[in-house]
Amino acid sequence: MENVILISLPVEDLQKIIIECVNSCLKQSHPNNLNQPPPDQWFNLSQLCYYLPQKPSKQTVYGWVHNSQIPFHKKPQKLFFLKSEIDLWLKEGRNKTAKEISLETDRYLSNHKKKSNKN
Repeated sequence: MENVILISLPVEDLQKIIIECVNSCLKQSHPNNLNQPPPDQWFNLSQLCYYLPQKPSKQTVYGWVHNSQIPFHKKPQKLFFLKSEIDLWLKEGRNKTAKEISLETDRYLSNHKKKSNKN
């Protein structure tokens, strides 16, 4: 049987003890990295193809690089891709909803009519 010790503490003291324990555990699990974003990651061509949702072929990615459609870095004879730039590129490339397209069309047409009436 385990020995159990019961003590009486004010709630405030118990809260302080719990907070100190949690902070201590966090510091041990993430030394020197508290409140810092994880370091960015570099991909080579094969890793990028595996990372991208549509799993494109290497030839497809070479075409995107040739047409400057994807962010890349080139060191002597090798391509590298920064994960944060690829994630941003993926987010920017989302398809617009029908409502967004309709609003853009309406804005364009209303501006275009104003310009043509001035001439």
